[in-house]
Amino acid sequence: MTGVALQTSAEQPAPVRTVSNLLAEWIHRLGPIWVEGQVAQLTRRPGTRIVFLTLRDTDADVSLQLTCPGSVLDALPTPMAEGARVVVHARPRFYVARGSLSLAADELRPVGLGDLLARIDHLKRVLGAEGLFDRDRKHPLPFLPGRVGLICGRASAAERDVVDNARRRWPAVRFVIREVAVQGNTAVAEVSAALAELDADPEVEVIVIARGGGSVEDLLPFSNETLIRAVAAARTPVVSAIGHEVDSPLLDLVADLRASTPTDAAAAIVPDMSEEMRRLETARARARAALASRLQRELRDLAGLRSRPVLAEPGRGLLQRRTDVLALRDRARRGLSVRMDSAHDALHHTRARVGALSPAATLDRGYAIVARRVDGHIVRDPREAPVGTPLRVRVAAGRLGARVTKEE
Repeated sequence: MTGVALQTSAEQPAPVRTVSNLLAEWIHRLGPIWVEGQVAQLTRRPGTRIVFLTLRDTDADVSLQLTCPGSVLDALPTPMAEGARVVVHARPRFYVARGSLSLAADELRPVGLGDLLARIDHLKRVLGAEGLFDRDRKHPLPFLPGRVGLICGRASAAERDVVDNARRRWPAVRFVIREVAVQGNTAVAEVSAALAELDADPEVEVIVIARGGGSVEDLLPFSNETLIRAVAAARTPVVSAIGHEVDSPLLDLVADLRASTPTDAAAAIVPDMSEEMRRLETARARARAALASRLQRELRDLAGLRSRPVLAEPGRGLLQRRTDVLALRDRARRGLSVRMDSAHDALHHTRARVGALSPAATLDRGYAIVARRVDGHIVRDPREAPVGTPLRVRVAAGRLGARVTKEE
């Protein structure tokens, strides 16, 4: 093989034989390799010792042609059948005349159940370490979904189990059904495509992936890494209903809810209308009983309040207060009367004392007050009123005018 790429142009194209020879040379330099896949087709042609097989990738729609001596197949402990998973030691071959690529095998090793389970267990640990199975990433299922997406096999019993039981529980439930291959080479691709389609539908509120029971090999698509990651990335809650109770594909771990059977899935996605009606009636009866009890308690409290004297005879308190006010008024009157009488007596005695000390009392006894008329000065000494001084004399009954005519 040359280390320089083939130089071509529209004016100088390379012949087909040249390109085919170069391809054959490049491919043959790859050397022997180990390849794993699933036997999709096995053909033994009469009169030849060569067996033709089609080896398919279980995770993608890709296949290769494989040839091997019939003695290699005959040496296997159990006959090889289509659908078996194998590990092949082969050398790539490019046939120049036909322009086809195939693998020439010299050794085949069937992948046993133990190997499959070991690989599934290894994948389980890897995905679990990434957190794809964590509980906190799971979505809760809606109580009553408007539409349910169902991914199942074509005309399968799983479809009838889910649909019939769900409608028996809630007759108004609506389904969007996608029938796909649930085993074989195309199962992963078809289930993943249906899941993506339903997840993109805004009216679908929950998706059920259902399949009946089967062997470990039949359920391998539901432990496929591509499908597991697609379910983990879905925004819509996914319910896994694969196989029977004993079956446990990795889909059960990544799904938001694992149902042991398709029938259990129907019970998980919609409520039982009759049960909900019973619960509603029970709740209604409890509410009525609670309301009646509350009303009775309030009525008893109201009757207790009405029986109290302040409400039974509202005027009793006012009458008592009126009696108290009248009593206080009488006491005030008596007190005031006593005070007035006492003050009157004190005033009378005071007036008597004042009268006794008053000059008028002296005048009543015959005395008189003599004052000069001019300046009103009281005359206490005869020398203060010479002869001819006009005087004013006050007696008990009034005043008199006088004049001094002589001194005595």
